[in-house]
Amino acid sequence: MARPDHSKPLIIENVHLPPASPGDKSSGSTYTVRCEKGKIVEISQFHSAEQNQAFEYVDGKGGILLPSMCHSHIHLDKCNLLSQCSELKSGSFQEAMEVTAKVKESYTSDDLLVRGRHLILESVKYGVTAMRAHVEVDNIVMLKCLEAGIQLKEETKHLCDVEIAIFAQEPLYLSSLSPIPSSHLAFLVTAASYLSVSAVGSAPYVEPSHDHALKNIDHIFKIALTHNLHIDFHLDYNISPESKVLTHYVIEQAHVLAWKTRMVGKRITIGHAPRLGLLSHPEITELRERIGDLPISIVGLPQTDMYMLGRDDPKKPRGTLNVPEWKGKFEFPDIAMAVNNVGNPFTPQGSLDPLSLCTFGVAVFQTGLPVDCYNLLDAVTNASKRAVGICAHDRSLALSPGGPADLVIVHGNDTVQSVVLNPGFERTVIKGGRVIASKRATEFVASLPDT
Repeated sequence: MARPDHSKPLIIENVHLPPASPGDKSSGSTYTVRCEKGKIVEISQFHSAEQNQAFEYVDGKGGILLPSMCHSHIHLDKCNLLSQCSELKSGSFQEAMEVTAKVKESYTSDDLLVRGRHLILESVKYGVTAMRAHVEVDNIVMLKCLEAGIQLKEETKHLCDVEIAIFAQEPLYLSSLSPIPSSHLAFLVTAASYLSVSAVGSAPYVEPSHDHALKNIDHIFKIALTHNLHIDFHLDYNISPESKVLTHYVIEQAHVLAWKTRMVGKRITIGHAPRLGLLSHPEITELRERIGDLPISIVGLPQTDMYMLGRDDPKKPRGTLNVPEWKGKFEFPDIAMAVNNVGNPFTPQGSLDPLSLCTFGVAVFQTGLPVDCYNLLDAVTNASKRAVGICAHDRSLALSPGGPADLVIVHGNDTVQSVVLNPGFERTVIKGGRVIASKRATEFVASLPDT
């Protein structure tokens, strides 16, 4: 594929488009989409015609044109760590914490930049044009991960909108007897003052007690309110019916602190949350009512949840938030899904392709119905963008004039259902009406022997 001419407006020809709602069928027609100044300006039926030299053209070859994808939850500093880790013995969460903490001691700026750059560029090739990148801040790495993240954010801004979330993976309190937080919190407070930081978050479940977990949440709210940041919690990371649901406390505090009126445009995101999958239908209805009009998104992380949870139970149960059910049956619109980790002790398997989560979800959630495929695809595109505060209010996959020209053509697919069930390898990625990446396959099959 020839390198695109970014000085010209873009015309995308011969593409299928997603329908407006989960219940609608694809028209079966192909379309031409014209983009100018970062926006879609016209959509029309495709008719083969002579090309105008004033435009740059992309031939979709009958593929499907979709909103670009978003990593609503990805760890920039912990990617592709396995080669630096000691050999895993149990694969448990505690082992992952210990092994990763050891590797963190040897992080260098160059190493962080190489691994983080690879994550961003590979993600772009799959069709990701935005991401919330978690970078750890504590007394082990101090601000090293944050500084690398800021450099990569600037370096790749023409390819991907990288939103930096400072993250406390380590407990803020060192023991159940600790009356005051450790220096981990001081580093987090310092990091929050950096202008390039967009969100702050933590993992309250690593604290030594339930009361300390609540204090952890209080600290994060205070930092966010002080520095006008989004909040992104790793929360309710268990499948134990006996455990208390911390999401309830987050919702309560958001109401008490008048988040919606004081923090206009700022969202609260809850990542993981497999414990919510154990709630009964009435409890889920009550949860939705408690949230009300608060700007809260829940991001399921199925690759990590399915790999890590249930190890201590002889029956080996598995659990993760049922994304299509919550979006469909329970009518939670702001349910997203994300990759989380790649190539580290928390999630050694999987790729950076958000569409692979959709295919995985078909098996995990035991559904390939068109309506559920639609909701799975929305979870890694528009819903993920909403989760990180990118303006994507439209809860439809349909493209329309005036919308952002952040798009991906998935070649070899012509319907939403086919993309979810078996996504094509070849992609053409467009950001701001400019082609920024192309992923192509080289194929070879030996000739059949003469008979």
